[in-house]
Amino acid sequence: MNPFAIILAAAFVTAIVSGLFGMAGGLIFMGVIAVFLGVAEAMVVHGAVQSVSNSYRAFLLKDNVHWDILGWTALGALPAALLMLSVSFLPSKAQLYLALGLLPLLLWLPKHWLAGDAQKPAHAALCGAMVMGLNLSAGVAGPALDFFYVKTTLTRQQIVATKAVTMFASHLVKIIYFGIPLARGAGLAGLPPWWVFALAVPAVMGGTFIGTRLLRRFSDIGFKRYTRILVTVIGGVYVWRGLALLGFF
Repeated sequence: MNPFAIILAAAFVTAIVSGLFGMAGGLIFMGVIAVFLGVAEAMVVHGAVQSVSNSYRAFLLKDNVHWDILGWTALGALPAALLMLSVSFLPSKAQLYLALGLLPLLLWLPKHWLAGDAQKPAHAALCGAMVMGLNLSAGVAGPALDFFYVKTTLTRQQIVATKAVTMFASHLVKIIYFGIPLARGAGLAGLPPWWVFALAVPAVMGGTFIGTRLLRRFSDIGFKRYTRILVTVIGGVYVWRGLALLGFF
């Protein structure tokens, strides 16, 4: 099957997943496109597609966005972005998959260890720093972001909407972080053709619309429980993939 067709199909399906769970879709999409693209190219494509997905999801749920949380999150994200710009880190594919696979472990930390709560300003700032750092190193930060929302008192719609704005901004920074060095170095020839990006927009918007409608069928408790289970299963697959790339299997 044509790899670009697979990328487009993955963009649609993972947009549904993200619209439903507020995360996990980006985790799955990164794992898929990293099979066909180099790491830097995958980061740019992932950032572009997820920016569309998150911005449209935020628009559909705009009345549920908690802007007070986002202000503190941005305050924490800024120094993390500046730090990552100073080191210019680019992981190998094995490191990328291992990072993707280990991130879901954050969701299983005992509450008394790190009781992340994005409704608290200090926690929201820490959330911003962690999300930005992880998104510019592993390409995905959904599980870390979710760690700060699973323990809040927000409804599922408020969680998904506020996280969507957070990740939209973070993905825009990721495009710049990986895109500029890529353009100056190897060039943009390794990226998919323009029509893939053009077709990805309606695919992602359609998937996001479906996902946000399915979101209404979940209870708040069931929503949080299923989120943890889903990303943990995906994480296990990615750990296996990373170890395989290192020659352990």
